[in-house]
Amino acid sequence: MWVQDLWPESLEATGYVRNKTVLNLVGSVVRWIYRRADLILGQSEAFVTAIRPMAGTVPIAYHPNPGETFDGLDDSAPAYRLDPGFNVVFAGNMGKAQGMMTLVEAAEKLRGEEDIRLVLVGDGALAEALRQRVNELGLRNVVFAGRFPPETMPGILAQASALLVSLADYPILNMTVPSKVQSYLSAGRPIIASMNGEGARIIAESGAGVTCPADDAEALAQCILDLRGQSPEARLAMGESGRAYHRQHYEPEALGAKLRSHFARTLGTASGGKDSDGRD
Repeated sequence: MWVQDLWPESLEATGYVRNKTVLNLVGSVVRWIYRRADLILGQSEAFVTAIRPMAGTVPIAYHPNPGETFDGLDDSAPAYRLDPGFNVVFAGNMGKAQGMMTLVEAAEKLRGEEDIRLVLVGDGALAEALRQRVNELGLRNVVFAGRFPPETMPGILAQASALLVSLADYPILNMTVPSKVQSYLSAGRPIIASMNGEGARIIAESGAGVTCPADDAEALAQCILDLRGQSPEARLAMGESGRAYHRQHYEPEALGAKLRSHFARTLGTASGGKDSDGRD
């Protein structure tokens, strides 16, 4: 079992379920499922710690997502053309977990910076509310680009001055690494991480960009200003550091080999030391 979200914590954090009785019931079901697995993999190192009390004696290991891999971004014929300026691109789901209103609040603080633009690519449960709030504030520095097929994303990301990843400030989300972190690292663009915990740690450790606390619009606006103030060479170096970090930690073939090793060890344990062919 490869755990991508911690339940019932994610249900509570995203607001889909608030009833404590229901949440406790979901927790009991999850515990029952975990304890009947032969192996549990967690998508972040923090997940392993969180799962352990619920899994009993079942083996648990860290196994990250590779994300999308972008080798050699090409912006020669993009599906969407960004206007000139310092474009900070957010790509993906626009929901409560992503702390999207913080992005709009940061854009309001940056309204006097005419060259800075926040470009939102994707859709989600909060998309319409975000549009309404942007209209209420009269913001011209927030662009809703819409949804695009995955194969067109390299051409859009290639134009970005920086890539933005955000999560709201919930304990459960602080343990989560959104798969766009890996994709952004592979894209070779400087990253702005408006989040706490594991995701922010990876961006800082990789040297791929700058971080600020979750749900802090003032800090996010300052991060954007700081990154714009860096030289093009410094931003290029951040992108290259991110790409190198992705090759070292998230390269799909290497992760595939690790996954096969997990399976082999689990099969060997389950069969008393024999592999899937019955051999020692």
